[in-house]
Amino acid sequence: MHVNDIPEIARLSTPEKILLVEALWDSIALDKARVPLPQSHKEALDSRWQSYELTPGNLLSLEELQRSIESRK
Repeated sequence: MHVNDIPEIARLSTPEKILLVEALWDSIALDKARVPLPQSHKEALDSRWQSYELTPGNLLSLEELQRSIESRK
């Protein structure tokens, strides 16, 4: 589906589109049970949680994370 498939949406201003996206996201969040979680995502989350539990203090500060991201550019 594309924005141009629904003329009413295509005619909205950018701020109106942002509000629409927020409203759509909120409606999806309320219906969590119907959003499927792929097994691969569950496994990745489980692995990360296990890693955190083994070394909970092994986290980056916000500044360290920002430097790491900037160094990859």
